[in-house]
Amino acid sequence: MKISENAEEVLERMWVCINEQGTDPVSMGSLGLEENSPEIQELLKIENITLSESHVSLTEEGAANGRTVVRRHRLAERLLADVLNTKDKYIHSSACDFEHILYHGIDENVCILLGHPRTCPHGRPIPEGECCKKAKEELEHVVTSLSSLKNGQSGEIAYFNMREEEKMQKMLAMGVLPGIPVNLVQSYPSYVFDLNHTRYAVDREIADSIYVRIKRD
Repeated sequence: MKISENAEEVLERMWVCINEQGTDPVSMGSLGLEENSPEIQELLKIENITLSESHVSLTEEGAANGRTVVRRHRLAERLLADVLNTKDKYIHSSACDFEHILYHGIDENVCILLGHPRTCPHGRPIPEGECCKKAKEELEHVVTSLSSLKNGQSGEIAYFNMREEEKMQKMLAMGVLPGIPVNLVQSYPSYVFDLNHTRYAVDREIADSIYVRIKRD
């Protein structure tokens, strides 16, 4: 069931209050809402919250939904800051709008694209997603940096892990995206690889930041 944007904002604020500020239950006054507010009534109807006098608590489902909204918001902030070079004073307000289009699947793709960032630009932790857990498992077995490949070894781009906007833009311009086949041609003096029928050369630092899922025979 789709939750309205205003109701999602309430879940987000409550999740932060409970999990990061240690406030549970949350007072209705701190939310700036009343019991008959549309957002409160919506969340009660779908059993995401419970009321007790003038306080609100998250149900198990509400806590899960709140965590998801927080994750989407902070991934949106990371995307805006790292890829789109958005000025700091606009990041939060822009992310509030952007987070609502990062539905399940899209948010995972953004997370992979950004290299599974652990914090938002303001230093707050980004809740881990399934893609993060999967990446950890794969990294132990079949994912390695481009710089670790042998000449002639092939695979597909798993993700790349860099924070500098200029380098991120370079990767996007080259078409270095998750799922794209890659083949390392040489590793000295620079790292030369084939990607989408085009040959590129990068330095060690960038090669260290590109992670490849190794092709198994």
